Amino acid sequence: MKNKDLVKELANRLNWTSGEVSDMMSELSSVIGSHLVDGDIVYLEEFGQFEARKKGERISVNPANGKRYLVPPKLVPVFKPGITVKTKLKELGNNE
Repeated sequence: MKNKDLVKELANRLNWTSGEVSDMMSELSSVIGSHLVDGDIVYLEEFGQFEARKKGERISVNPANGKRYLVPPKLVPVFKPGITVKTKLKELGNNE
């Protein structure tokens, strides 16, 4: 599902305009992003949690030339699905 499709479906379900949904999603991503930068964990009930984790430095190899280089540590966003999402995905997997 693309962003355009998500906005359209949410607008239909909430009886909002596409512009209102788009603005709300933009603000939501801004709030989540700013809290992740501050080191907070953002938990959305029944959906899951977002957090920033530090990924340590590592050595990587360029497959084209075999040259090794050091990748510095960095913060990466991580999503951990909640129980409701896990259950729905498990049921979907069992039906196939």
